[in-house]
Amino acid sequence: MAILEILTYPDARLKQESQPVENFDDELRAFLADLEQTMLAGPGGVGIAAPQVGRFQRIVIVDCSRTRKPVPNHGRLFIINPEITAWEGMASGREGCMSVPDYTGNVIRAEKISLHYYDPQGTPQQLDAEGYEARAIQHEIDHLDGLLFLDRLVSRRNDLFRRKVYQ
Repeated sequence: MAILEILTYPDARLKQESQPVENFDDELRAFLADLEQTMLAGPGGVGIAAPQVGRFQRIVIVDCSRTRKPVPNHGRLFIINPEITAWEGMASGREGCMSVPDYTGNVIRAEKISLHYYDPQGTPQQLDAEGYEARAIQHEIDHLDGLLFLDRLVSRRNDLFRRKVYQ
């Protein structure tokens, strides 16, 4: 396994849209292991998307089981070709990103989501998520469409903050 280089803002490749995964093979699973190692090596990372390491396929990993304050979660999720099928409620919350290491920002996202995706073996899955986990999944899926949390700020003047400590 390897720790991959994370692209950081303003790298133009972060704006690129990702393509669906078509082959669920050993090469994919080896990449997932590297992506997981990269997420775990980052400070405070609860998620990572393949475009953040320069692979433009619809792949994300989310794991909210390691947060300092316990939150409802499904453990470590390997989410491939995700599609959010339902949203409920909206809430503002602070987000950070390994690709935007010097800032955090307030972003409005759905409080509950339903999601279709594939696991690393290519088996279709369904998931309902809420709260912090739903926010993390939405944040990572945005990377697949070339969006950063910076693109979702209501106001760069009032909702963007210089990070004091990376936790």
